[in-house]
Formats: sequence, structure tokens, C-alpha cells
Amino acid sequence: MVRRSDALEPDPPRTGGLPPASDRGLRVVSDAAYPDWNAIYQDNVVWVYRLMFAKVGNRPDAEDLTAEVFTAALRPLRVSATVAEVRTYLRATARTVLARHWRETMGRQITTIDEDIPAPDRADDDSDATARALAALGRLPDRYRRILELRFLQSYSVADAAKAMGVSVANAKVLQHRALRIAAEFGEES
Repeated sequence: MVRRSDALEPDPPRTGGLPPASDRGLRVVSDAAYPDWNAIYQDNVVWVYRLMFAKVGNRPDAEDLTAEVFTAALRPLRVSATVAEVRTYLRATARTVLARHWRETMGRQITTIDEDIPAPDRADDDSDATARALAALGRLPDRYRRILELRFLQSYSVADAAKAMGVSVANAKVLQHRALRIAAEFGEES
């Protein structure tokens, strides 16, 4: 499990008239509708981001996927829908966005989303996960290890990582895909 510090987590937004986003404990969801699209975003962005971060394990992808969820929901989502309907729709949209992400990145669909999203554990370090990740990186060929280090440890974009490695963007994408696939196989072995 990937853990992260408080520095990576945005402050829970507050909205006028709606209950504040809590630490994701159980809370009453009213039948009231949101007043506008901004209220929908403010009340739901934290849990969508946490969900995406829990599924992909890195901040840049989690931020991108969170933005995709709200962008995809913008047109079809009715502002007049109840709070519960909005959350159900956003959860379904998140599942679709995640499925597409995993299909493009790893050639797998990982779309299971639990009904209750637990608050993430707030530990500074998960030594077991760190040790496994470092072991997997150590087993990769140099080019595969380098692309993963640039993309996920140093938060380079694909274009920046390609430039740093002296390869084309398309080649960097292929290297990343292959490296992630091999690293996943290493994870399944252990």
C-alpha cells in the first residue's frame, strides 16, 4: 500500500450551505441538490483525489485522473441531481477513467472501487513497500529503471523524461509501459 504525508494532501474544501468534507468517516447525505457546479467540485474533489491516489500511487497521475473525472462529468451531470446521485455518478465516472488509465498504461483493467473510501493512513514511511519498490527497480535493466525513476521518483513528464534519456516521446512511453509491466511481474513473484 502506498502511503503519503500530509504535505501531498490538499486541505479539505469548505462549501457554503453544504456539510464540510470530513475525514471521510460516515456522514449523512441529504436529498438536497448542489447550488452550482463549483459546489459539486468543492464537496467531492478531496475524496476523488484520495481514491485516485490510492489506486495509482503517485501524485501527478492522481491529479490528472481527478481532473479527467470532473471534466468527463461536466456535461452529462445535472446540477439539479441530489448529492447522493452526484456522488454515485462521480464514482462511476472514476471507475471508467481508471479503467482507461490502466488499459493504456499496463494493458490491464483494475476498476474495483470500494463503496466506503477509508481515510489514508498517515505514516511518513512504509518501509516494506519502499523496500519492495527499490528491489523491483534494482532488478530492472538500466533504461527501464531510469524511465521509472524519472517519471515517478522525480515527477518528470513523459516529454521531459524522453529528453533526459535522449529518446523520442514515443520511445519513452514504450519504455515506461514495458518497465511497469516487468515491475508488476516482479511484484507478483514476491
